[in-house]
Amino acid sequence: MNRKHPGTGPLTVTVFVFPGVRLLDVTGPIEVFASANEFGGRYRVQIASEDGAEVITSSGTRLRADRSVDDLSGPCDLLLVPGGPEWETLIKDEGLLDAVRRLDATARRTASVCTGAFLLAAAGLLDGRRATTHWRHARQLALRFPSVQVDADAIFVRDGRMMTSAGVSTGIDLSLALVEEHHGAEVARSVAKDMVIFLQRPGGQSQFSVRSRASHIHQEMLRQVLDAVVENPGANHTLPAMARRAGVSVRHMTRLFHEEAGTTPARYVEQVRVEAAQVLLETGDDPMAVVARRSGFGSPESLRRAFVRQVGVTPGAFRARFRTAGAGTAEPTAGAVAP
Repeated sequence: MNRKHPGTGPLTVTVFVFPGVRLLDVTGPIEVFASANEFGGRYRVQIASEDGAEVITSSGTRLRADRSVDDLSGPCDLLLVPGGPEWETLIKDEGLLDAVRRLDATARRTASVCTGAFLLAAAGLLDGRRATTHWRHARQLALRFPSVQVDADAIFVRDGRMMTSAGVSTGIDLSLALVEEHHGAEVARSVAKDMVIFLQRPGGQSQFSVRSRASHIHQEMLRQVLDAVVENPGANHTLPAMARRAGVSVRHMTRLFHEEAGTTPARYVEQVRVEAAQVLLETGDDPMAVVARRSGFGSPESLRRAFVRQVGVTPGAFRARFRTAGAGTAEPTAGAVAP
């Protein structure tokens, strides 16, 4: 899709709702597009249900639909499919899945929020594509739909004309990324500032901090090693140094990392250091040499290589895109996972 909408009219966003839909999955993105209209954006948002009737959301709130799927005319620029806690029931509803397929056939781009990915997958729209969903449901998405390449960690994933996002608030991240794509960074920045939110977390950014992803550690000694890296990323955390501090052999330390943390010592240290560098880049103006030293990298070039490997952009590009739009509002990047 072009950065600017090629037509002269507004971009049409169709939000598909159904009984049991999660309210914030719907209203979060709508607020982003509505706010964008105040800063030069051109969006026309319509809510559609299968039969045009209002639906009761998972929180018990009634949500009015503008029209039924049959009443929609012409293509839309974006179809947004939210999720709901009863996704296991929803993916068995053939009428609902057929409505999703029909809507997708007229959409220039289709996106899901949270467990909305299950509806897209059940409708066959994610076959052979990368996708994400809420971390708690990612394993089920992968098991039930093996043709989908599930990224259990990303905030949102873009694969061609399909986009999927993780938990409920990530629908806002995804929508901000689209506002920037359609109308440019300044409009997206204004929206983020108006809504007092980040502009915007990178699509490839983890749903968790590095340390929290290795939370189920049984060995107290290994927990202390992991925590020591987080507490002081700039210290000496070579494999021999970590093994020496823990009082075990290098071989034993390597095995513990593999068995309990699911990664290698070097990869864990690099991820922690990149995460530390992100914070320094978002919140300060230190030269790259200082950022590299404080986050544990030996040089700006080492920082750059690791940053590109982990985040998908250079530290300089990250800092340029994440400068504050106001007092202390960090602005992480849009969609590190581009097609």
